[in-house]
Formats: sequence, structure tokens, C-alpha cells
Amino acid sequence: MTTQIPSHRPRRLAFCLSILFLLCSLGQTVSRAQEPLPQPPPVTKPDLSQILRIERIPVAGGAELITVHAKLEGLRSDPNNQWVPLVSILKDTLGDLNSDNDRFRFVWPLTYTRPTIKQKIAAAIPFFYTHVGNKTEVSTKPPPPAFDFAAPENVVWDKIFWAALQNILLDPYSIAVKASTSSYRRNLGDYRRSHIIRALSVLALYQSVKGESAFSEEEMAEMQARLLLTDKMFGGLVDDSNLETYYAKQSTASKDARGHNWELLRQEAEASSVHFEPLLMPDGNATHAILWVAKEDLVKLQGTEYHGRFLNIANPWSDKRLLNWKGYVETRYLDSENRPVEKDAPGARAVELIPLALYGLDNPHIPMLLIDFRDGYNPKKREMSRRVLNDVTRNFLSISKFGNLPYFLGRTVFDFVTGRRGIDINQPSRLKTYAQLKLLMSLTNSMDPALQTEVNRHIEKVSLNPFENDLKTEVNVAQQQYAALVAYAKDPDGLTARLERDRRAELVPLKHGDAAEFGFRLMHVLSFGKYVHREELSSDMVARLDIARRLDHHTKFLQHVSKSKAEIDIGFNLEEVKRSLYFIADHGTLVGRTAVSAAAKIFARTGDAETRRACLESLSRITNPKAKNALLRISQNKDLEPDWRNIAENYLERLNERAQPITVSASSTPIKAGQPE
Repeated sequence: MTTQIPSHRPRRLAFCLSILFLLCSLGQTVSRAQEPLPQPPPVTKPDLSQILRIERIPVAGGAELITVHAKLEGLRSDPNNQWVPLVSILKDTLGDLNSDNDRFRFVWPLTYTRPTIKQKIAAAIPFFYTHVGNKTEVSTKPPPPAFDFAAPENVVWDKIFWAALQNILLDPYSIAVKASTSSYRRNLGDYRRSHIIRALSVLALYQSVKGESAFSEEEMAEMQARLLLTDKMFGGLVDDSNLETYYAKQSTASKDARGHNWELLRQEAEASSVHFEPLLMPDGNATHAILWVAKEDLVKLQGTEYHGRFLNIANPWSDKRLLNWKGYVETRYLDSENRPVEKDAPGARAVELIPLALYGLDNPHIPMLLIDFRDGYNPKKREMSRRVLNDVTRNFLSISKFGNLPYFLGRTVFDFVTGRRGIDINQPSRLKTYAQLKLLMSLTNSMDPALQTEVNRHIEKVSLNPFENDLKTEVNVAQQQYAALVAYAKDPDGLTARLERDRRAELVPLKHGDAAEFGFRLMHVLSFGKYVHREELSSDMVARLDIARRLDHHTKFLQHVSKSKAEIDIGFNLEEVKRSLYFIADHGTLVGRTAVSAAAKIFARTGDAETRRACLESLSRITNPKAKNALLRISQNKDLEPDWRNIAENYLERLNERAQPITVSASSTPIKAGQPE
């Protein structure tokens, strides 16, 4: 008996293919946005020590609370109290001066706070995309951390658990419960991400401060990479050895996007006869830009053809609202070539300018419209586009990309065209750009106060998240939460006690295997984070953590060296490489497979005899079976010089001995295996 294919399936497939061809042809119209364009002109960076400063507070038990304070000159209401704490980070130092065993723990964006009951209720209402009010009273409890650097994988498991809970228990119950819980979780996640983005921006600014920094370049790259990865579903599982590479890649992509959008927006403004003005962060980087139109041009160019494809705003030459404009107007002075000049400059003429739109420059492919001064709903509907699409299809139509082929094909093509080809709707990066703009408005004092008030009003109007507070409220929240955090840090039963509990939890992988760790993590997730397995407090806890952390530090460094594309003998300090190899050799019984692989790769890539000897010594003293196999492969490598093969064979013969002499070269000049730190 033959199976008849339902007649509606070919029609669905034909429909999806037609949509595919239609959208692909549409993508060709934005190919200009893909062309490489020059970078913005270099800007002399100011001394950021005048607007950023660090405060260190010691925490009993061997840690310090590091806080970045910023001078919020953009908030002119209280000029005597403009220094505001923005980001606090807990650094566990184990109470010594050795940076090898330091570990970052929690990050507190101090504007990130627990929402009010009103905000929680509003966040659970489906399709309620608006700001509902501010948090007026701040609790004296310590603020909630946004991220734990020591346990990034917890975020991944929590996402998986809540997704399973949502799909198995909540979604089948009713459409109302499904839509309400999904909306609440989405708003809560976006609220957390927006404050992590601002913490990232603050750390990036602090990186430009001259003089001694509270963080090394490696620490800063690691922190920023971890925070960037919070936006990825499985970002918490990325190996530490890949963090610097990921951070460098993302930094380059961000600079390229800004340069591309700078020039694209400038060219479009020039072609449309409007004025382009970049808005600079305090470190000199242009993250946003604003477009103006001259009043005199509204009459002169009335009826002119308008091709503002990438501007995404209405035609200014046929807009009667501009001819009768009652909003903000700024008088500037231009020369004969429309370049800004001083009022008293020869040939200067006064021009009245009306703001048209404000754009973010970090969006891939094209500038992102953030504020339309004539139509506040224009950017908001672009902001809402992704939310509405997701909420309707998933919560009310119960359509999943993985359970409906036509929807999967149509949505994939739609996401490709809008995301990869540069259409300013359905963009997930809009949250990042708005968070950066909010920080920019609080830091800059170069903008006219009336215009800044107008920009801030539009920011709050566009906001979709009921959890968000306005800028003035966030300043108050940051100051009060920092006071509560400092009190918590100084309380012996507060941060000190939590630090001890976290160290006991850090001992778990040192005592239990992978299976037990998985079981403990599963119990943590199933108990909604209430259960955390901790080892018993012991007198040697700090000493054990010291060795474990230093081994982890040296293993990561060797792994980074072995994976680097640079020449090891040129791109790295070989003394640092040997120091890590010596430490690995001295603690061979505790070393895992990763260090074995790194030492073997470094041996193959370096030409320095001492470094090679240190690699072989490390492999000979590591008890992991993989180390013996690595030595065996080296001894049998016919492409290697006979002297090195013989040395590897000698190490194989003495593999079970605890300490062996190593020599500087292939001759017999001995040096100590365990070089002191």
C-alpha cells in the first residue's frame, strides 16, 4: 500500500522557497553596507584618571573589593557629588602577594538591583513593552551579583534547567501561564544583560586610564571575555585558554563595525544634505552619532529627492513638522564649506540646527537607529520587532523552529537577511547599544543640557523592560547599594563568611571525580540553587587552594603558549615559560592531560635547549599516563635530532624517579629541576 504525501506539503515548500528567493534578492539592495570602509580619524585620548578612579577595600580572610568610581558629569543636578560607584569586583588573593593564585569572584554592576513588586508584575504581562516606574527604596541587604567568574558554567546549567522546566511543566499548563512566565524570564534576562554590558563598558574605559592599573592586561581580557560570553547560550563552558583569543577577536570586530558605520553614516548624511556629528566616549572612541538638519535648508531643499536608505527616518524635505518645529534647536557657526568654527572666526555664519536622529555605531553592517526626534515610535517598533515575533510564534501559536519546517526555513532566511545583511529590525545587538548610550549620557558634559534632557527622555521612552530605572534613580541605587556592599564586606559574618564557603566549594573537584561533580551540580540546579556541596573546613584549605590555583594558572599559560600562532622563542618570555614548566614538574602528581599536551607541543615548537629540557623534565615527572606516551613519541620521532631522542629515552627509563637533573643544552651542564619561584 503506497503512502500518499499530503498535498499541503509541496505548497508549503514552494511558499518557503519563494520567500527565500524574495528575501535573498532583497539582501542585494543592502550590499553597500558590506563594503570595507575607512576607520574614523584618530582622536587624542584624554587623561581618564580625572573621571575614573579605583577604590580598594580589604576583606578579612584574604581578598579585596575593587570598585570603579566614575565622575558622572552628565548628571549636573549635584555638581558636588558627581563621583558615583559603578562596578565592584571581588578578588580572592588568598591573603598573599602572589598573583598566580588570585581568582576573581563576583561582579556587581551597582545599578543592577532587585526589582519592586510593581516591576515584577509588569514584567510578567505579555506584550507589555514599556518602562513602568522607578525603584524609590533600596534595601540595606547586599546587592545581587550579576556574575560569578569562578563558576561561569552555572549560568549555562541554569538556562538549561529553566528551559526544561518551562517546556515540560509550565508551557502545557495554559497559554496564559506560558506567555506570562516566558515574558518574565525574558525581561529578567535582558535586564541582567544590559547591566553586564554597562559593566563591560566601564571596564573598557578604565583600561585606558594612565598609570598603574588594578588589573593586568591578562586579567582584564579574561574578565571582559567572560562577561561578553554571558550573552551566548553555552558561553560559560568556553575553556579559559580561549578567553584572550575570543576577547581579541571581539574587540577587533567592534572596532571594525564602528569604523564601517562611522563612514557609512557620514557618507549618507553628506548625500542627504544633513549634518553628521560623532558622539565620543571619554576614551575618545565614537560609539554613537547624531544627525542634524539646518533650518535654512528646509526651505532651500524642499521637495528634494531623498534616498536615506540607511538612515531609516522620514524625508526631512517634505516634513511639515520640521517647518513648524517647536522642539530643541541649537545655534552653531559654520564656514563656507559647512565646517564647524568658532563664533568669531572669519566668514563664520550662524546656522540653526534641528536634531533628526541618534545612531549607535556598534551594530554590524549598518548604523542602528536609537532615537528619532520626530517619531519616538520609529525606533521603538524596531526594538519591539524581535520580541513580538518571538512572543507571538512561541507563546501563542506554539510554533518552534525545530518542530515546524516551513517556519524554520522562513525564520532562518529572515534572520539571515536582517542580521547578516544589515536591516535595522529584529537586531539582538540593540540592547547593547542602548546600554552604552545610557552610560555615555551619564559621563559626557559636552552636550547642551537641554539636548541631553531630550535624549534621556527618548531613552526611557524607547525602553521595553519594566525592570529598568531612569538615570537619576540608578545613581541613587548605585550609591546606596555600594554602601550596603561595603558594610557586607566589613562584616565578619558577611562577605568573609561567604568567601570561606565558596572556597570550601572550590575544594570539591580536588577531592571528587567528574561523576560526583556532575551529581552535585545536578542537585544544585534541581534545588533552584539552594544546595551547594562544600567540603569540610580544614587547616590546610588555603595551602591546597594555593597549589591548585597556581597549577591552574601555569597550565593555562602553557596552553596559551602552545596554541599561539606566534613563534614561541620570539613572542613569549622564555623565562616565564620555563618557570611554568618547572612548577608543573614540581607538582607532577596533580597535573592533568592539558598540561601534558601543552608541554609536548612547546617542545616541538621551540628551538631553545633549556626550554626543551624543561619540557622533558615536566613530562617525566607527571604521573598522568599521557605524559609517558608523549615521551615515547618524542623518543621515536625520526625527524628529531638523535641527541634529543636519546635524552627522551633516558627520561623514559627513569620515569618513576621523583627528581632528575636537567641540563641547559644537549651537552651535560646540569641545572636544578625545581627552580624556585
